[in-house]
Amino acid sequence: MKNIFDQSVANEVISRINQLTPETNAQWGKMNVAQMLAHCCVAYEMVYDGTHKKPNAFVRFMLGLFVKKGVINNKPYKKNIGTAPAFVVKGNRDFDTEKNRLVDYISRTADLGGQHFDGKESLSFGKLTQDEWNNLFYKHLDHHLMQFGA
Repeated sequence: MKNIFDQSVANEVISRINQLTPETNAQWGKMNVAQMLAHCCVAYEMVYDGTHKKPNAFVRFMLGLFVKKGVINNKPYKKNIGTAPAFVVKGNRDFDTEKNRLVDYISRTADLGGQHFDGKESLSFGKLTQDEWNNLFYKHLDHHLMQFGA
């Protein structure tokens, strides 16, 4: 899996995002491109913004038991897989706003580097290694950029 903490990889992902336009259509799924960009921002909001609540202990236990491995491993996501309620984006979103937010999050993450994330606690999965954080971030971005042909 590519390393999102590496500036050249972050730049490659940002270049893929810059290929998108408000008219870019999904090859699968229900989201439009602006919703997808907002959806991808949620993982970063959970790290940086404090806008999402930490799930209760039971939910975290269940997420750790049934979801964590699929999120942090280096196996690509399958098309049309479900998403956690916190990641569901409905309604209209402004393409440029969401694109700029996502690019800023990716740049900030690369600037901080993997060491910053090593041992950092995820709201849903507890403490993760920098490799697990990388897989969480990169795999999700790659999945959705492929969804929109970028």
